[in-house]
Amino acid sequence: MPEDEVLLRARERAAELGCVPVLPGSGALLRLLAAVTQARSVVEIGTGAGISGVWLLRGMPSDGVLTTIDVEVENQRAAKEAFAEAGFAAKQIRTISGRAMDVLPRLTDAAYDLVLVDADKAEYPAYIEEALRMLRPGGVLAVDNALWHDRVPDPTRRDETTTTIREVSKNLRDDDRVIPALVPSGDGLLLAVRR
Repeated sequence: MPEDEVLLRARERAAELGCVPVLPGSGALLRLLAAVTQARSVVEIGTGAGISGVWLLRGMPSDGVLTTIDVEVENQRAAKEAFAEAGFAAKQIRTISGRAMDVLPRLTDAAYDLVLVDADKAEYPAYIEEALRMLRPGGVLAVDNALWHDRVPDPTRRDETTTTIREVSKNLRDDDRVIPALVPSGDGLLLAVRR
């Protein structure tokens, strides 16, 4: 998917900050998911420079609110710049600075339409448990980097991050609270619908 000037400038800021944003194919799929679910209440774990947030907001109805969490204040400043350039109103975005595992427990149970997990890979299992608690029935969980640079499908790759992501996929596959699917778009999106 080609990206417009707003997203290209956000990618430049991401490179300056050392953020690794979603790839265009994953962004397009996130926009589609937000549109299909008519997601009015979305949580993004890992703001980065705002690229995934722009994609999500572009799929959400105009009265939707994106809650985006990042431990780095500089990332959120860059994201706010991207959101403003994309023409989104401040009331559509709630930025929360802090460690996700300090913030997530304070968010409401079964109140969100979509949760994107794209932050510290070592924390993915904990993020996903919180996300499943926060999602309403029919809500969608999206986990970025599910293929982790094509390492996850390679059984010879046994580094900690690859193993964690592989285990997350297996756990969601076996979790009767969700209906999961792995989509090989971008760096892989592991999706799950909350039953």
